[in-house]
Amino acid sequence: MSRKLLAEFFGTFWLVFGGCGSAVLAAAFPQLGIGFAGVALAFGLTVLTGAYAFGPISGGHFNPAVSAGLATAGRFSWNEFVPYVVAQVIGAIAAAAVLWVIASGKAGFELSAGFASNGYGEHSPGGYGLVSALVIEVVLTAMFLLVILGATEARVPAGFAPIAIGLALTLIHLISIPVTNTSVNPARSTGQALFVGGWALGQLWLFWVAPIVGGVIGGLIHRTIFAEKA
Repeated sequence: MSRKLLAEFFGTFWLVFGGCGSAVLAAAFPQLGIGFAGVALAFGLTVLTGAYAFGPISGGHFNPAVSAGLATAGRFSWNEFVPYVVAQVIGAIAAAAVLWVIASGKAGFELSAGFASNGYGEHSPGGYGLVSALVIEVVLTAMFLLVILGATEARVPAGFAPIAIGLALTLIHLISIPVTNTSVNPARSTGQALFVGGWALGQLWLFWVAPIVGGVIGGLIHRTIFAEKA
């Protein structure tokens, strides 16, 4: 279990540092910024590479919503859910801390600019309200779980699942960065919100509730409809 939890810590650290780091450090870099598309690709690449690096040890969840969805689908033990979530959240906080140290080295840096936090209403990049944020986070997390569960079925050729999962996360970000700055991952949201404080902590509840609900829905759909029956 200790090896699994360390793998989840480092995998989540890599996901948050790579994805949020691209948003904070590179998205709007003068004249050479990578923009929304670049940030979306960065999140996809971190989960793809992290799944290959740490997946053989822990399963490569890096996300409480993924753990909840896999447990709902019968692919993961609920007894390990809380330790996994704790390791994931600590990894996300550690990544946010390292990113803060780096970003604060630039003159004019302010946490109030957002620090890649998730939000709705006036804190949504596109000004989308609470209902829009709730719906898109639930739907996209559910679809993410369906991709994960389908790509990791025993009947699927081994070794290719991280590619499908990474591309799915890239697509998810391309769709939803304008709406919520894309969470689909409560750990990722928590790390950034703890540093921003204020409004980010006040809105954090949605980025726990919606992804967890979406993950469970995805797990239920797969288990009921798509899972190969014995």
